Amino acid sequence: MRILSLVCLLAAYLQTSDGARILSVNVFPGRSHWMMISSILEELLDRGHEVTVITNYARKEPHPNLTEIVIAPVYDFWAKSVKVDSLYDLTEISTHQMLMDFLYPLGLETAAYAFTRANVMEFLRNDDSRFDLLLAEQFYQEAYLMLAYKYKIPIVSIGTFGFAQYMGPMTGLMNAWSHVPHEFLPFTDHMTLYQRAYNAFVSSYELLLRSWYYLPQQQAMAERYFSFLPGPLPRLSDLERQVSVVLLNSYPPLTSTRAKVPALVQVGGLHIKEPKRLPDDLQTFLDEAKHGVIFFSLGTNLRSADMPPEKLAIILRVFSSLRQRVVWKFEDERIRNLPPNVLVRGWLPQSDILGHPNVKVFITHGGLLGTQEGVHRAVPMVGIPIYCDQHLNMNKATLGGYAVKLYFPNITEASFRWALEEVLYNPSYKANADRVSQIFRDRPVPALEESIYWIEYVIRYKGAPQLRSAGLDLPWISFALLDVVGLIVICLLVVFLVIRRIVSPLFGGLAGGKRKKD
Repeated sequence: MRILSLVCLLAAYLQTSDGARILSVNVFPGRSHWMMISSILEELLDRGHEVTVITNYARKEPHPNLTEIVIAPVYDFWAKSVKVDSLYDLTEISTHQMLMDFLYPLGLETAAYAFTRANVMEFLRNDDSRFDLLLAEQFYQEAYLMLAYKYKIPIVSIGTFGFAQYMGPMTGLMNAWSHVPHEFLPFTDHMTLYQRAYNAFVSSYELLLRSWYYLPQQQAMAERYFSFLPGPLPRLSDLERQVSVVLLNSYPPLTSTRAKVPALVQVGGLHIKEPKRLPDDLQTFLDEAKHGVIFFSLGTNLRSADMPPEKLAIILRVFSSLRQRVVWKFEDERIRNLPPNVLVRGWLPQSDILGHPNVKVFITHGGLLGTQEGVHRAVPMVGIPIYCDQHLNMNKATLGGYAVKLYFPNITEASFRWALEEVLYNPSYKANADRVSQIFRDRPVPALEESIYWIEYVIRYKGAPQLRSAGLDLPWISFALLDVVGLIVICLLVVFLVIRRIVSPLFGGLAGGKRKKD
């Protein structure tokens, strides 16, 4: 009898965890974002789970447990959604412009584009599969959370961008604006009075803008394309508050230390693997670099080939004067006046190159994944941040002593040369990179393993309501203790009025007696 009970318990466990059916929706066509997401999906497949995925990027080879709904052709959001002449212009725009002219249009238009694909709508309307979990990217595609309502399943989201301010109210966490800077502001976690005030203003402004301007547009989109579901449809803000776990692309010391609830799990760097051997020509170029190698890459979205000509000329002049070799991700391999010590390629295996022992400096825009790879490989950096969280990432790097930061519009030949020579020849940068790398890699379990654990945990416990903060059930006035503050003010006012009522006749009597005596 005991054996039968154990077998039944084991069967129930396997049914709720191993071999689960997972629906993953990732409509934002960002290559760097997909690196993190695909790492998780591949591990889920390796563990025997069945995955159905809405994606922009098909797997190179089919997998028996994988069903793909591919968004094709890939939406060119840089050309169609970003309202700036050049991405390099984003260096000087405000947070308001970043949201209104960049991120919100980008999110709304890429989400809407996926709804217009016939195969996506065919799946949304007619699929009657049973799923155990919705695995959704937490990046401006909120309308697709309605799939959790359709299938009546819990949600795990992947915060490819790291922690965002709106995740606080979403998970029942009070944001600490006194020492946690907004992700778009170039502040550290040690702010002045002015910076704290500005940080509080920007953070609260974004929450209001998101609630009153952006989310209503995502809601309208969801109601239009999910109109076939029985109504009334839930609010997206309520579906967000039902997210069981957010897998955050962050990890100390690359992010500001902050309070967090159990539903916020830091798994930054999970996409990083052991470095592989490079293509023969590239391997030889790095192996034979007697004075070391400088690696230059601005990630998957910023194109070095689109750099203003005057900045490009400055960089080429500095490179031509160096003893070191340079490997540069440059999208137009026909570049003219290329110095003999510089090798350019339209695409390069960034993480593998950073793992080569001859790489001495990483010139980066400060993107999240690239910063993590540079730290993991202990390569000091010269940062040229352009937009979003890149300024924050590079501020953390300069504060940690493993990077020098340059402001792109102000780059001159002298400043660029100084930055490279400072990082190349000052041993403190490499020493700090080694120290921070050790901290970043020192974890109780590998990041990818932890991600899979929490996904399976949520499946096992049917949404894991034990992780949910009771703060989510409170109105915001109670959540912020404003009702308690109001009660204290009223009590103090009552006490003041009572004391005044008692004291006034006494003073009035004394004043009357004095007049009578006079």
